[in-house]
Amino acid sequence: MTESTAHQQTRINTRHLVQAAAAVCEDKKGLDTRILELDPIDSGLSDFFLVTSASNDRQAIAIADEIEGRLKREFGVYANSVEGRRKGDWILLDYVDFVIHVFLAERRAFYDIERLRKSARPLTPAEFDAELTAALAEKTLAARKKATSKKTTGKAKPAAKKAVVAAKPKKAAKKVAVKKAPVKKSAPKKVAAKKAPVKRGTAKK
Repeated sequence: MTESTAHQQTRINTRHLVQAAAAVCEDKKGLDTRILELDPIDSGLSDFFLVTSASNDRQAIAIADEIEGRLKREFGVYANSVEGRRKGDWILLDYVDFVIHVFLAERRAFYDIERLRKSARPLTPAEFDAELTAALAEKTLAARKKATSKKTTGKAKPAAKKAVVAAKPKKAAKKVAVKKAPVKKSAPKKVAAKKAPVKRGTAKK
């Protein structure tokens, strides 16, 4: 796997996690949920920010807890750090490759993360899902093409091996025939030469 392919795979895996977290926000009635695809130069380590709003601190805590719980259960992924859970007005879950912000509506308006990250590309959960589906389809198509090319290349090799194996027994048969031929011809001549003198000598006496 090349470095670019590995990076692409990691990014798709990250997108799955962000997608699951965004689904929790929708399920728990989070308001105005947005996914910010961060500019690599401006973002540091993270690729995405997921931002959502809650009507009160209880709802904010419930959203954050469910996100954390679902990512643990379904993906075995744990937050690197969690901040603000006690107050509930701004809860931050840091998963390194992506960061989740659960705000109370007035806190979100005050800090206005979307404005601060001007270089980020904002996406709704539906837009994000559509892009992820397209990325997965492209990956599947590439995998199928690779598998097809391997099958085509693999078919030519066995035929070449069979041709080599078929040629070897013929050479071996010729060598065996050459070795056996001299042994059979020489044996009768030697026996005849020994017996001839004995018969002549007996006749003279």
